[in-house]
Amino acid sequence: MKMALETLRGIKEIGGFEVERMIAEKEAWEKNFGEKYIYTASDNSIHFKIQDGPIKENGVNGCQVDTIIETCRIIIAGLDKKFPSDENKLAYNGLCGVLHNLGKRKLNMD
Repeated sequence: MKMALETLRGIKEIGGFEVERMIAEKEAWEKNFGEKYIYTASDNSIHFKIQDGPIKENGVNGCQVDTIIETCRIIIAGLDKKFPSDENKLAYNGLCGVLHNLGKRKLNMD
């Protein structure tokens, strides 16, 4: 696994969604995507199945944009451990702010 995805090693879930590690490539995740919503692959890729429609009407059938942002936050935190920089910390803090605001939006929707 390449450097960015190495930062996800040991992460079992993101945003309440289980992270599935793929051994086989594209065919395997196309067959199994209905059961899981986040896959990482040995070709240095990560795949997300995105929510289709409102959860209240359709149930949970994928992840939302905040799960993707949380994944980016985890990757930046991991990279900052190897290559510390002020820019990494600013990006990390910015993503924390974005996640906070999206969380507030979700609370206001109920």
